[in-house]
Amino acid sequence: MCGIVGYIGYRDAWPIVIKGLNRLEYRGYDSAGIAIINNFGFNVYKKAGKVTALEHFAEGKDKSGKIAIGHTRWATHGQPSDYNSHPHSSNDKRLHIIHNGIVENYATIKEDLLSRGHQFDSDTDTEVLIHLIEEIQNIAQTDLVEAVRLALNEVIGAYAIVILDRENPNQLIAARKGSPLVIGVGVGEYFIASDATPIVEYVKKVIYLKDNEIALITRSRLLIKHLDNVVQTPLIQELELKLEELEKGGFEHFMLKEIFEQPRSLTDCMRGRLYPKEGKVELGGIKQYAEKLKNIDRIIIVACGTSWHAGLAGEYLIEEFAQVPVEVEYASEFRYRHPIINKGDLIIAISQSGETADTMAAIEIAKEKGATIFGICNVVGASIPRITHAGVYTHVGPEIGVASTKAFTAQVTVLTLIAFYIAQQKGILKPTELTGLLTELNNIPDKIQRVLAKNELIKDIAFQIKDAKNCLFLGRGSGFPVALEGALKLKEISYIHAEGYPAAEMKHGPIALIDEEMPVVFIATKNSSYEKVVSNIQEVKARKGKIIAIVTEGDTQLKEMADYYIEIPDTDEAFLPLIATVPLQLLAYHIAVMRGCNVDQPRNLAKSVTVE
Repeated sequence: MCGIVGYIGYRDAWPIVIKGLNRLEYRGYDSAGIAIINNFGFNVYKKAGKVTALEHFAEGKDKSGKIAIGHTRWATHGQPSDYNSHPHSSNDKRLHIIHNGIVENYATIKEDLLSRGHQFDSDTDTEVLIHLIEEIQNIAQTDLVEAVRLALNEVIGAYAIVILDRENPNQLIAARKGSPLVIGVGVGEYFIASDATPIVEYVKKVIYLKDNEIALITRSRLLIKHLDNVVQTPLIQELELKLEELEKGGFEHFMLKEIFEQPRSLTDCMRGRLYPKEGKVELGGIKQYAEKLKNIDRIIIVACGTSWHAGLAGEYLIEEFAQVPVEVEYASEFRYRHPIINKGDLIIAISQSGETADTMAAIEIAKEKGATIFGICNVVGASIPRITHAGVYTHVGPEIGVASTKAFTAQVTVLTLIAFYIAQQKGILKPTELTGLLTELNNIPDKIQRVLAKNELIKDIAFQIKDAKNCLFLGRGSGFPVALEGALKLKEISYIHAEGYPAAEMKHGPIALIDEEMPVVFIATKNSSYEKVVSNIQEVKARKGKIIAIVTEGDTQLKEMADYYIEIPDTDEAFLPLIATVPLQLLAYHIAVMRGCNVDQPRNLAKSVTVE
């Protein structure tokens, strides 16, 4: 949600910043802007719409300079427009700021500033912040770093900011709280960004700014202070990200590439953790809690969106194999309903980005109540791995498509490994049982590859239902989270209204919607609920609904009943979400493409939701 890029050094800044903004498009945005300083003056270019609109707007204009800040905005305060786009300036137009996050007490601050004669050009909370910094600097007669520090101590909310001073073109000031910011360390140059994607081709050494830290950056110096004015010693880390991971690799869209990456990404996720021949699971990230896991009382999984669906799949896995009671909570609700949390509880927080605001708030609540907290995250250096006690990275590489695909299957894979790891510590499963399950889990990437080979068949089915206005996804047991995730994928990228339900709940309301215009997708593989699902299919068929069935290879019964069917390899019921989700990802993708939708950047959506 929103994106930041900044540069100070010896290179031309505009190409670096504009390319960086293009790299950050996946985060979701509605406008873009850049401020740049050169020997002749100061220029600000900003435009509602895509980064390409900004590029066209700036054609033929002066874009020279060695220091610049750029931003892609996702609207919170104020509609998408040129004047609400970042950067925003102080009252005297000397200072310019870009900002990710939200200033919750901006209205009170703005009222005070208006009484002091300030005039505002936008509807944003961000402009209020830079005016506050200007006011404090003028009153306290202090340097800009100190003015920023004092201002941020008055701010309630979350932020990642970078400030440019037109009268001091040799420095940038950055700060963060609750919203990510990374500083790339070069020789005679520094790069700033919301994540590593804009800077990976220039530097390999980075500093992940921590909450409540302010950075003063010049071409030759980096000084980091805490908000309490104590100088900090930064930890310089090596970037693991590879430039080629940010390219489409011959695929039409990042989403399609990431769907097809899943055999490899799940192999990477399991590497060094899964040992089927030895019949064991090793999870170094939570190893120090192995003894505690033997006696864990309860597990609470907190997550949002697709990660919540992964958590629901994890509930089935952990309760079945580890025999620990599990609750799955929406992080956004968990934080407001005074949850009962005990010191013997384990909280598992799931977030692809590791920056989801609601999930981070839920973690803080759980920490205050003394629970142990594990994180499941994909992004190394993100906030959630830093604020949890322990955790497991998914290691699937960057996910650029806003609609999560490989992150979901990786999260389910990690939860599967955790379930087996706890079972292993408790001695619940017999060695032969565990070996058999781990062997099958190890075979899942190959089975996903077989599903991907059906891409053209799935594309043909997509063509038949692309004009639907509504769609139902139904499944039982571990097929229920698959139904939820399939419905979410369809609605978020094709804009078709879709709902996922437990198949048994169809008769408790949704059946009223079924007619000859309603596609109904069934997760109907041969498992313990097979006969019940077949009965549900008969009920839909009797009402002339269009049936798309995900079936086990060789199932002749459902081939006769369904209008369209997609065969997937047989597997243990526990691993169904890892395989059955893939054809639904492809189905949603092809329908969205056929409807002319922006698959990688669906309207109104952001990759990382860093504000409430």
